[in-house]
Amino acid sequence: MSRTLIKNGHLIDPANDIDQLADILVVDGKISAIEAAGTVTSDDVSHVIDASNLTVIPGLVDCCARLREPGLEHKATIKSETIAATNAGITTLCCPPDTDPVIDEPAVVELINQKTVNAGHSRVVTLGALTTGLNGDHLSEMHALQQVGCVGLSNCRNPIENTLILKRAFTYAATFNTRIFIEPDEHWLSIGGCAHEGKIATRLGLKGIPVSAETIAIARALELVTETGASVHFGRLSSAQSVEMISRAKNEHLAVTADVSAHQLHLTEHDVSSFNSACHVTPPLRSQRDQEALRNAITDGTIDAICSDHQPHDIDAKQAPFASTEAGISALETFLPLCLRLSQQTSLSTTEIIKKITSSPANILDINAGALSVGENADICIYDENEDWQLTTNTIYSNGKNTPFLGWNFQGKVKHTIINGALLFSASKAD
Repeated sequence: MSRTLIKNGHLIDPANDIDQLADILVVDGKISAIEAAGTVTSDDVSHVIDASNLTVIPGLVDCCARLREPGLEHKATIKSETIAATNAGITTLCCPPDTDPVIDEPAVVELINQKTVNAGHSRVVTLGALTTGLNGDHLSEMHALQQVGCVGLSNCRNPIENTLILKRAFTYAATFNTRIFIEPDEHWLSIGGCAHEGKIATRLGLKGIPVSAETIAIARALELVTETGASVHFGRLSSAQSVEMISRAKNEHLAVTADVSAHQLHLTEHDVSSFNSACHVTPPLRSQRDQEALRNAITDGTIDAICSDHQPHDIDAKQAPFASTEAGISALETFLPLCLRLSQQTSLSTTEIIKKITSSPANILDINAGALSVGENADICIYDENEDWQLTTNTIYSNGKNTPFLGWNFQGKVKHTIINGALLFSASKAD
């Protein structure tokens, strides 16, 4: 029987409304006891973690991370990225279906599940394709994908031009009680674009992506939510107008949720001014006003969760003129630090921020994670909120080193990660 004691840590668990010094006893992968600090004895304990002056939280849940496998193993693999996630305190990752082959049949889900088990680090849950091959023409075997474990359905940023097909998808998803995940994008407005449509893109000679590319897609989806009663999650919001639309939808009691990527809360269109390809992301970095609206939406609850939107690339993918580079940031290592920085720069408390990256995304994905409850799996992140460190390529475990945050100084460093009761990362044991 494996018994681990985490003692004297500052436990923050928003799902259970806990914010106190505590001891946590883990027995055979489950949380056996949570008591006041100094009250759980270390008798018969095989391993003790002294969490004095450290913060103990549920393992992070990332509701959007592309792992590149299957299909793009030259960029990254499930093994490399789940190791990086574990080292970053992320115990659960959600993989979108735009892999190769697309996650549109049970066999692909089973392949990803098996590779995740073989890797032996952070767990991976999958979204199934909304349409076959993500081609937007024919609905996928939605119920079969749900039965094999997909936590939702998405067409990613691949267009479904025929609104009748999208309505049928919403109707069937509502029948099966399956959530649809939308990355809002009106294809004909965004195609070929690489930056926010505005003065900076014009000055740089870059084709812009207007805010309307996002809001038109949201408006169409919201109309269908109203008609069908489907439950829909809007991922990676980037604009003030989008926030207003989601807020109105929630006020009308529609079954909608939303997330934002961590980098959108810290970068703006001004960061592309030097043609920094590391800042080429989709949706694009928008205006200061948009960033402020996104931060306010985190504060008032309009945006339910923060995700990493992890997209690792090989070096060549970012070494070209800005418009010709591939979009995306390698974001696992900066996920928690950027969120902690947000609590330092806004009125949000650490507890409120932790909720956005633990229990809230777990609820969106409808999985048993993001909380520390007696009798449940012990998925735990322990970090030092006071440790200062600098992001360098040597501190990035992901195969992708493509990030605009290289050289940034952060406060808050993961020290231990426990998954299913097993200590899979410890800073003292790190390579």
